[in-house]
Parts: sequence; C-alpha cells; structure tokens
Amino acid sequence: MRHKKSRTEKIDIRGLRYNVRHWGADDAPVVFFLHGWMDCSPTFQFLVDALKQEWHVIAPDWRGYGESEWLNRPYWFPDYYADLDCLLAHYSPGKPARIVGHSMGANIAGTYAGVRPQKVSQLVMLDFLGLKPAIDDDSHRLLGKWLRNVENGPPVSRYPSCEGFASRLMELNPRLSEDRAAFLSWHVSRINADTTVEMACDPWHRVPSPMVYHIEDTLACWRRIEAPVKLLIADHGFVVRRFGNEPQELQRRLGCFRNLQTVDIPDSGHNVQHDQPELVAEAVEAFLSRE
Repeated sequence: MRHKKSRTEKIDIRGLRYNVRHWGADDAPVVFFLHGWMDCSPTFQFLVDALKQEWHVIAPDWRGYGESEWLNRPYWFPDYYADLDCLLAHYSPGKPARIVGHSMGANIAGTYAGVRPQKVSQLVMLDFLGLKPAIDDDSHRLLGKWLRNVENGPPVSRYPSCEGFASRLMELNPRLSEDRAAFLSWHVSRINADTTVEMACDPWHRVPSPMVYHIEDTLACWRRIEAPVKLLIADHGFVVRRFGNEPQELQRRLGCFRNLQTVDIPDSGHNVQHDQPELVAEAVEAFLSRE
C-alpha cells in the first residue's frame, strides 16, 4: 500500500526543539493528532491513509518523543499542557482547534479542553477514559520508588534490528499485520551507534511519576469542556479493560461530558489507529466539522 506523504518541521516550543509532522495541503481544514505514551507522530500514518476527505493533519512529537528534543532526565506532566497551548497558538492562532488524541494524547487534550474551553472546538478521544487509581498510592512510597529510579537510571529496551523490533510489536499486538509492523519498526524507532534499535522515546518516560493520581482532578476538567466530544472505545482496549466490570464507574466518567458521542470499535486493541484505521477514520470524519 502506498502511504500518504508527510513532511516535518522543527519549531521552538518553550525552549525545546519540537518536531511537528504534517500531512495534507496547508489550506485544507486543520486537525491536530496527538499521540500517546511511548509513541510518536508516525503512529497515525494508517489513520491518515484511511481519511477520505482532505485535511491538514498536524501531529507533533511530544517533548522526549520521536524527533523532538529529549531531556534525558525525568519529565513533569503539566509541561504537556503548556506545550499544547503554544502549539495551538502557533498553528491555530485566534481559532479553536479540532483535536484527535490517542491515549496520553487524549488525556492531555481532554484536560486542556476543560482548562481552556475556548481553545478547542471539537475533541475526539481514542480509547481513553482516565486511569484507575494506583493500588499503592501512598505518597512516600511513590516518591521512594521515583528516587530509586532516578538513582539507578531508567529501564532501556533494545532490539538487534528493526526486524526484531517488528516481531516484538506483533507479539504485543497480534492484530498488527507484518506490513504495518514493518512500517512502525522503522518510523517509531531510532538506530543506535552500535546498530541496535530502540523505541524513539526517551527512556525516562518509563519512570513512574512520584505524584499520586487523583481522578477527581481529571473529571473536574472534563465537566468544564464546552466542545462536543467523541469517544472511540476499542472492544479489547484500555477503557473496557479498566472499567468493563465497573459499569457505575464507567457511567460516572462518561457523565462528566456535556456533549458526548461514543462509538465502539470492534476487533481492536488499545492502538485503534493501527488495528482499525478505516473504522476510526470513518468515525472521525463523521464527527469533525470542516468549517
């Protein structure tokens, strides 16, 4: 299959070199695609290929991901909200943005849309409805674990080749075809000086946060969202895995959105943009306005 061509540019965002990927013509309607944890912008290639209409897709690599600058030290999650604020100011000045976010990208976009409701016109969340509270959420224990990770350094996974990385991707996701795994193994990785391959993500992202996760903070932001929201739920994804056996909690979270549509994506794991890009593209384009 021939892929739609993308182009990238480097811009300064809050003192960091950010890599931003573009698909489509500059004068087409703009939509922002925000990737998830341990991922980067090429993850959306199959979804972009499946879009039927003309869009200018803008997909940044978050700080510490892909070709954006890596800190090589621990990250502070609120920086992503400030980075998104600057990205929207740069690419959509004076106009609220359409945003499609996967996983962590949906997390960032959903919270941001509640804090800056005037900046977001429409929001699509791909298989994300918040995290479950940590079993061990005692503050001093979390901080202790974090300090040990800082002392010892982050865990690093390396593979002997892109082919080896592709095999690992298919092990993790049995729905991933060989062609798609091969594409991802080249485009969401980096080759080291010793020719080994690792994910194009700063290993420091693997260090768990020392902060206790409070879902009520997230729900409070969702209640302030003014934009219509569409939630795509993978039948084997994180939303079902986390809340499928907790219908009351699922409804409590869904009930936070003033204007919500939900769509079930069959035969898909968490990475719906890999498993069912055609269904995702159809749902996204049925929802997004082109005005």
